Amino acid sequence: MQTIRVKTPSANYSVFAGAGLLASLAPAISKAVGKLPKRVFVLTSPEIWALWRERFCASFAEEPIVLFLPAGERHKTLNSVQKILRAISAAGGDRSSLLIAFGGGIVGDVGGFVAAIYMRGIQYVGVPSTFLSQVDSSVGGKTGVNLPEGKNLVGAFHHPVAVFADMDLLGTLSDRELRSGLWESVKAGMIRDRALLRYMESHAAEIQGRDPKALEKVIVASIRMKAEVVGLDEREGGLRMILNLGHTLGHAIESVTGYRKLLHGEAVGWGLITALFLGKLRGTITPTQFDRLMALVKLYGPLPPLKLNPERLVAASAKDKKHLGDRRRFVLPQGLGDAVVVEDVTPDELLQAARYMLSLARPIEQKAAANA
Repeated sequence: MQTIRVKTPSANYSVFAGAGLLASLAPAISKAVGKLPKRVFVLTSPEIWALWRERFCASFAEEPIVLFLPAGERHKTLNSVQKILRAISAAGGDRSSLLIAFGGGIVGDVGGFVAAIYMRGIQYVGVPSTFLSQVDSSVGGKTGVNLPEGKNLVGAFHHPVAVFADMDLLGTLSDRELRSGLWESVKAGMIRDRALLRYMESHAAEIQGRDPKALEKVIVASIRMKAEVVGLDEREGGLRMILNLGHTLGHAIESVTGYRKLLHGEAVGWGLITALFLGKLRGTITPTQFDRLMALVKLYGPLPPLKLNPERLVAASAKDKKHLGDRRRFVLPQGLGDAVVVEDVTPDELLQAARYMLSLARPIEQKAAANA
């Protein structure tokens, strides 16, 4: 097991990454919070609970109160939040209660937001169950839900008191879900960790083959990178925005497809391609670096088929929450292992990038249709 500290002006907590963490979860949480409160709630999905309930509860003297959030981005809504809040209240939850978010990124985002606003804030613990949530969304204190108008438009900064990333949970992931998370780690290497980037280039077979040591190295490196950035810029005033490489068009893709067609990491994978195109167009990366980084994105593919209207995609990207007034902020790769935030990307440039990305997606979509 490895321990990564997250230190910000408002929070100081540990992320524990390794195998077998569920076996001693209750005493580990007790150590983090001081003492388990009378009311402990677990927010999870029915599928995750069916697989892991026995192992999750093994170290608890009394089984926690379980709250279910159905799987799928379409359930990441204010309506779901209200249902969970009312269930906590009905079960006697108070300010001393603890919420454990046990699941993927959607469970973590919704659970963290519930903890942020119930009685103006209760403690919560993250137990991420997917590769993507372990390397990215469970760390940093961003919580929230979607609106029909866009992704993560309602939320709060609310840090967990601890995160337990148990690698054993990854054993039940499909290859598609694993790839979805790996594109977030590709992003991590691109923006701030050249060593991770090189490792993912040279050890793709071991990583995609689920070699435990290779997966642990990628998970820990990704968490360390994000913890460092969050520690320097907790509230996304500047540096932290680099974590959104690939997310502006990625979120737009999710929005226009109704959050039903792609997994989050898959949308980010396509978004990375648009960012790389813009980086080459603007000269923040050389043509050689563009080819190398594009090869890395494709190495962890295949990306799923995609057929969209580029103009609609660009229009949806205008609702990105990073934008400030008329300034359209966009994260671009800058060389290898670095990134830059620019504020003057034009709609025409975005349209060029979207068209380029979709030109790559169409052959995939046509091939998938031919094989159907």
